[in-house]
Amino acid sequence: MFVQIENLVYQYRGASQPVIKNFSLQLNQGEIIAILGESGSGKSTILRLLTGLETPKSGRIVINGKKIVDDHTFIPPEKRGIGMVFQDYALFPHMTVEDNIKFGLRHMTKKQKQNRLDEMLELVDLLDYKKRYPYELSGGQQQRVALARALAPAPSLLLFDEPFSNLDASLQIKIRDELKEILKRTNSTSIFVTHDQADAAALADRTVLIEKGVVKHISKG
Repeated sequence: MFVQIENLVYQYRGASQPVIKNFSLQLNQGEIIAILGESGSGKSTILRLLTGLETPKSGRIVINGKKIVDDHTFIPPEKRGIGMVFQDYALFPHMTVEDNIKFGLRHMTKKQKQNRLDEMLELVDLLDYKKRYPYELSGGQQQRVALARALAPAPSLLLFDEPFSNLDASLQIKIRDELKEILKRTNSTSIFVTHDQADAAALADRTVLIEKGVVKHISKG
């Protein structure tokens, strides 16, 4: 398995019981997984545990054969090789599209950065927008820039936090279809959290239903 998440337990300080209870999930390379649940179900906490923003009370995460966290290991967030696309896109407003995408490419030569930038712009169909600033883009275009920025460093795992919640219904469907095509074309192993069953059904290879930190059901599509 490319990603192994085993028996994660997490409890917020001062809470009477864990918010995540023995959460386990395995992903094949290139698989898209949706974690579906209501607000407060623990789905966003799982993303925080994967990125290293929180440390589990117990459990283990292994990505591409590399131990990320267990009882004796904690790899810091910046060394995990995980990409993140936030609900509000989190683009840098003072940077152009090309500078936003190049931001995570610190260990490349100038030529390598330019080549990777061109690949990403072509992938998300924004070659003509590279000199624009985020405020000059539509919501859908901002979403694609955020995706390109996350994909540019070639992360082992890509995470999405409610990626369509800021888009209107018609754009949501279009972007959802585009996103799935891009993720499949790049063979990107991905997890996205959502409360929308339609999003999960349209985008995911498998859907994990979570309630109060416990996996209730895993289904295909």
